[in-house]
Amino acid sequence: MLYNRELSWISFNERVMQEAQDRSVPLLQRLRFLGIYSNNQDEFFKVRVANLERMMLLRGARTKEMQGGDTLEILLGRIYDRLNGLQRTFEQTYREILAEMESHGIFIVDETKLTDRQAAFCRDYFADRISPLLVPLLVRKSTKLPFLRDGRIYHAVRMTGPGPKQTVRYAVVEIPGTATLPRFIVLPPSAEGRTEIIFVDDIIRLCLDEVFFMFDYDRIEAYAFKFMRDAEMSLDDDVNKSIVEKMEQGIDKRKHGRPVRMVYDKEMPADLLETLTAKLGLKAGDNVSPGGRYHLMRDLMKFPKVAPELEYRNPVPLRHPAIRPFSSIIDVIRRQDILLNYPYYTFNHFIDFLREAAMDPKTTGISMTLYRTADRSKIIRALINAAKNGKKVVVFMELLARFDEERNIENAETLRQAGIKVIYGIEGLKVHSKLVLVERREGSKIKGYVHVGTGNFNEDTAGVYSDFSLFTANPQIAEDARQVFEFLQTSYKHMDTRQLLVSPFNMRKSFEELIDAEIDNARRKKKAYIYAKCNSLTDEKIIQRLYKASAAGVKVRLVIRGACCLMPGVEEISENIRGISIVDKYLEHARLFIFCNGGKEKVFIGSADWMTRNLNRRVEVIVPILDKQIQAVLKKVFSIQWHDNVKARDLQDPLSNRYRGDGEEIPVAERVRSQVALYDYYASLE
Repeated sequence: MLYNRELSWISFNERVMQEAQDRSVPLLQRLRFLGIYSNNQDEFFKVRVANLERMMLLRGARTKEMQGGDTLEILLGRIYDRLNGLQRTFEQTYREILAEMESHGIFIVDETKLTDRQAAFCRDYFADRISPLLVPLLVRKSTKLPFLRDGRIYHAVRMTGPGPKQTVRYAVVEIPGTATLPRFIVLPPSAEGRTEIIFVDDIIRLCLDEVFFMFDYDRIEAYAFKFMRDAEMSLDDDVNKSIVEKMEQGIDKRKHGRPVRMVYDKEMPADLLETLTAKLGLKAGDNVSPGGRYHLMRDLMKFPKVAPELEYRNPVPLRHPAIRPFSSIIDVIRRQDILLNYPYYTFNHFIDFLREAAMDPKTTGISMTLYRTADRSKIIRALINAAKNGKKVVVFMELLARFDEERNIENAETLRQAGIKVIYGIEGLKVHSKLVLVERREGSKIKGYVHVGTGNFNEDTAGVYSDFSLFTANPQIAEDARQVFEFLQTSYKHMDTRQLLVSPFNMRKSFEELIDAEIDNARRKKKAYIYAKCNSLTDEKIIQRLYKASAAGVKVRLVIRGACCLMPGVEEISENIRGISIVDKYLEHARLFIFCNGGKEKVFIGSADWMTRNLNRRVEVIVPILDKQIQAVLKKVFSIQWHDNVKARDLQDPLSNRYRGDGEEIPVAERVRSQVALYDYYASLE
C-alpha cells in the first residue's frame, strides 16, 4: 500500500503555501513563502512532470500502472488537477496578503497608478538601468522564434497599427533576471506613511513607447508569460571527452530542452497566445495554463525588506558551549565528539574548523566532498588557503548538483588552479555525502578528524536549513572516512567500513538489519521502536519492511518533511506507525535515525534519505553517534519535534495536510513550536 510520490510532494508544497496563509506568520514572511512555493512548483514541473511527460511518449506508457495504483495518464490528470486548484489558492492568498500589506502602508502599484514624479523616476530608471539590457525580438509568422531562455519572464507585445487595415505586429521582450536587476523597485513615496513598490515588469510596460518608437501603432500592449523546459540532463558517452566537457555540453543541451509548460496572462488576446504556443511547439491543454499578470513569483523571496517588524526576527545563532572564541576547535574535538545543529548553532564553527586546519602546521591533508556552495564561498577560500600553506588538499566536486552545475564547474576550476586535486565524478553514482577528513601529524602517527553532516557546506543556506554536523576524532570513523576518499579517487575499490554506513555498499543492508532486529525484539515481547526523521520516504523496500515492523508491534514514529509514500495508521498494515511533517521558518533538512536495539539504542545521522536513489545510486554517508550524551541530545531533539502541535501536520491523511491538534483549543502553556523550543533547549545547555 503506497501513496504516489508526485502527489505526496504536491502535498508538501501545499504545506509551504499554508505558511503563507497562516496569519500568525509575519506578513512579509508570508509573501516570501509564496515565493518558495512558486520556486518549488517550477522545479517540480521541470523535473518530475517533465519526466512523466517523456514517459507518455513511449508506446503503451499511458496505461502503465504507477506508484499508488493509477495509470500514467490518470496520474498526470490528477497532478494537473491538484496544481491548477493550488494555483487558484495561490492567487487568492496573494491578493489577501496585498490587501493586508496596504493596511500597513505598503502598496504594490502598477504603471497606471503612478504620480508624475514616480513616472519620471521610472522613466529615468528605465533609461539608466533597464534599457541597455533589453533585446526586443520581433515575432513573424513566417520565421522561427528566436531562442528563449527557460526560467525567465517575457512580455509578449502586441502592436495594432493605424488606419483601416490595423496591421498587427508581435514582439517578445525578456525581462532582466534578478542577477542583473532587482525585480521590485521602491518608488519615491506619493504621500507620508506610504511605501510604494513597483515590479520591473511594469516599468517596462510604462516605457514600451521608448522600446518600439520606430513603429507606427495606435495601440501597444504587453502580456507576461513564462515557460519551462525539460530539466533532464543527458551526458555524451564519448570517451575522448572529459567529464567537465560533457557537463558543459549537457548544460547547454538542457538550456535548449523541450518546453514542458507555459503560463500566460489570462488577459492575453487569443491571436497572440496562438502565435506564441505555435512558435514554442506547445498545444493548448494541461501544459499551457492561464495565470495572472505577473509570473516567476519565486522572486517574492527577494521582496524588499521595507518593514522589519513584518519579518521574522530570528535569534542570534548560539555558540557551542565546548567551543570558546579564538581557541582551537581541533583540541576540543580531540577530547570529545561535538554535535552542531544549524541554524540554532552558528555555522562559523565549521568554517573556523576548516580555517584552523588550513593554517595548522601539524595538518598534512584535507579531503572534502562538495555538492552545493555559497556564491562567495568561505569554504572555497579556506581550501585554497590550505593549499597555499602546503597542505595536500583533495576535493570531490559533484558536478551533477541539479541547477548548480555551472557554479560547481567554476569552483572546480578555481580549486584546480590553486593546486588542489579535484575529482569530478564517478560514473553512475552521484556523490551526495557531507564528509571532511582532516589529517594531522601527532607524534609519530597521523590522526584523523572527521566531519559527517546532513547538509551542504554552504554558509548561506546554513542560516535557514536545519541540519546536523558531527565532529569526531574516533579512529575507526577516521579510517572509514579514509576508505571513502580512497574509493572516490579510485572508484573501483570495494569498501568494508566498520562504523560508517556508506551507500551503495552497506547502507541499505544495515538499515534492513536494524529494522529486522526491532521486528525480532517485538515478536519476543521486548520493547521495540524506530524513530526516523528525513526529507523523503519513498523507497518501497524500506516501506514494506516498516509495514512488517508495524505488524509485529514495533512502534514507528516518522518526521518526514517532503514526499512520503508510506501511509501511516492504516488498520492491519501500518496501525503502529505515526507520521508528521513540520514546515516552519527553517527548512527541515536533517536526517536522524533512532533504533531501540533492545534498550541499547543505536542513533545515526547523515546525508541519506530513505529513497531508492540515496540507497542505491549515490555515495552517501551515515555515521553512528557513539557518545552517550550526544545520543541523549538527539533523542531529546526528536522528542521536541514529535510533540510539535503548532507547525506539525498529520501524515495519516496525505491530502488533508491537517495540523496536529486542529480543531482543539491548546492552552498557550502546552503549545510546542519545535523550532522555537529547540533554540531554547540548546540555549539551556550552555
